[in-house]
Amino acid sequence: MQKLIVGCGYLGGRVADIWIAQGHQVHALTRSSERATEFSRRGINPIIGDLCDLASLPDLPAVETILFAVGYEKSSRRTRQQVQLTGLQNVLARVASADRLVYISSSSVYGQSAGEWVDETSDCQPVQPGGISCLETERWLMSAIPDSTSVTRANVLRLSGIYGPDRLLSRIESLRSGEALSGSGTEWLNLIHVDDAAVAVIACELHGKPNQTFLVSDDQPISRADYYGLLASLVGAPSPRFDPGGNPSRGSGGINKRCRNKRLREELQVTLQFPTITVGLPHALAASLSGPTPRPTE
Repeated sequence: MQKLIVGCGYLGGRVADIWIAQGHQVHALTRSSERATEFSRRGINPIIGDLCDLASLPDLPAVETILFAVGYEKSSRRTRQQVQLTGLQNVLARVASADRLVYISSSSVYGQSAGEWVDETSDCQPVQPGGISCLETERWLMSAIPDSTSVTRANVLRLSGIYGPDRLLSRIESLRSGEALSGSGTEWLNLIHVDDAAVAVIACELHGKPNQTFLVSDDQPISRADYYGLLASLVGAPSPRFDPGGNPSRGSGGINKRCRNKRLREELQVTLQFPTITVGLPHALAASLSGPTPRPTE
């Protein structure tokens, strides 16, 4: 089977490895000739083009599945809308056909901030730019699919904060130095290990009902105090200190809601390898310190 990945990075690269191990041919879009060479070494067929520039995009092959997992980089000098919505529109304008498209969105589409539980049925009123852009793209995609001549079905995966090897570990030196962290520490964090996120993509491809949305998060939200307390204990740092006057919101998501993953577990039949941060963080830290680790194959 033919697969296409747009955004073959931290998450997309792991999905590519799974598909290749399963015997599929994987294509990946990139603007970089260096990345194209890297893809070729990994058994991925590179396609060079800029998803934000329709004129630069070649015709894309007919595939069974498209994974659109494009992250936003401020250094790109593009707007979030250009990268997400326009980028997706350009890809669909160039692809010959696809049976399914999996769009990687974010739990930042939820604007709740008082510790509320949220799931796929919850109201979406994002307050941060990333959440606003993701929700706009989600809504366009779901409205476009019924009339699309290139893609038959679509699914949206709203991911919580992805962590794993070399990710979400940047606070180690701050903890070791005793630097105060912003916020009170009581705010909720929602996380998903990158390997579990990759498995969720595969499960969505296999079991996801057409045009349905899934919230991808682990089994247990954790307070920032508990998260940083666990990280501090793992790296031998002093207990974390917090500055209630600081703003704990970061990136495009903000915090202090709690994500429920019932649909992920029951409808996509996903059993998480790292169901809680207490299981996943030691693994992520050890992998970060020891170098590359094997990726999931199923």
